Amino acid sequence: MERYQYRCYSRARGLVTKTILIRGARQLLTLRGSRNPRRGADLGELGIIQDGSLLIRDGVIAEVGPTRRVENLAEARGAIEVNAAGRVVMPGLVDAHTHLVFPPPGAGDEDLAAAGRLVRGVNAQRLETRTRSCLQAMARHGTTTAEVKTGCGWDETSELKVLRALALLKREAVEVVPTCLLRLPAEGGEQELRKAVAWAAEELLPKIRRRKLAQFVDVAWSDSPEHASFLTECLSAAQKLGLPCKTHAECTNPAAAVKTAVEHLAASVDHLEYAKTSEVKLLAGSSTMATLLPCASLGNDRAVAPARELIEGGTPIALGSDFHSQHAPTLNMQTVVAVACLRMGLSPAEAICAATVNGAYALGRGDRTGSLEPGKQADVLVLNASDYREVAQRLGMNLVRLTLKRGEIIYREGEVTRREPGSISPKLPH
Repeated sequence: MERYQYRCYSRARGLVTKTILIRGARQLLTLRGSRNPRRGADLGELGIIQDGSLLIRDGVIAEVGPTRRVENLAEARGAIEVNAAGRVVMPGLVDAHTHLVFPPPGAGDEDLAAAGRLVRGVNAQRLETRTRSCLQAMARHGTTTAEVKTGCGWDETSELKVLRALALLKREAVEVVPTCLLRLPAEGGEQELRKAVAWAAEELLPKIRRRKLAQFVDVAWSDSPEHASFLTECLSAAQKLGLPCKTHAECTNPAAAVKTAVEHLAASVDHLEYAKTSEVKLLAGSSTMATLLPCASLGNDRAVAPARELIEGGTPIALGSDFHSQHAPTLNMQTVVAVACLRMGLSPAEAICAATVNGAYALGRGDRTGSLEPGKQADVLVLNASDYREVAQRLGMNLVRLTLKRGEIIYREGEVTRREPGSISPKLPH
């Protein structure tokens, strides 16, 4: 049995190891590089160290390098060891776009009002419990940071309840980045739309800012040209309050969404399944990232985002699962990486970069996670793989042996229990 199984303790026991040495990785993917999102050719640079080791002190990466150098450091001699021989060690995965809480399971496919009623019918603690089980599944599959959107429409009770539930999850194994998703009312004329936008700008967003309930405001764009001015007002209101913005460009004509996102210096524009060359050119020279969702078009007739054109144009891309209880029920970012390679033409290195360091930058966390560099928090995966390309090749499998968040073990692979010979088999119904 390996030494960490005796001497490392999990969050559940309330103890944190002081110094950990992850040693002897066949491939240590550092993702080291510039202090900016990776673009173009840089997107495929994984910073691999063959036979690499990682020294973690109090949840922060202290040293990264060849095993011979790192294991001979004075501090490494008293460290708790994790033997990664023959395996890949890489940064924790970052899921840059999910609908983890809303709409809840059982809600109608597109009926936001009905979904809002379901949320009003449960308390924040029940939402918290349901979401925690999803976060635990994410941790088992290697996700260490995840953005979670609201989107209850113009239902303040439901919207704030979802945000309070997310606030209760601040100390969970997976770091949650809450985002307030604003959607215009599906029905109503200009007067109703104006009232809704005024309510969001004057009441909802200031309340969210004051209570520190969301770290981003995402505006869901519409295909209706007459909605553009109202959506732009929502972005402007968020900016005035100092809330970073995103644009949800799920529409079939995202030109206005991309243009507005670039003009408002949005952190990212998400989806882009129907982006054209003109939108690619707009993003190419901007600071706005493109968050792509490879699994969003599985099982439907939705187009696939032009990932190669975006990369070659110089736009930094991130990846998200787009987890949604009806449309995209996957919590496994390894699957997202594989589908990005299969359907979007990304190389395994590009997809891993987009699902780690670029995902961190899309969520405003590029300075603290997404790569294995001294000074960053120790969000680390040890994989049951000898080459990083296996993440893209083994579709649907879970390669994670060990997941660490800030230097704490939050998931450790366990054995499947063998059935003893002669044990009684359960009677199955005919």
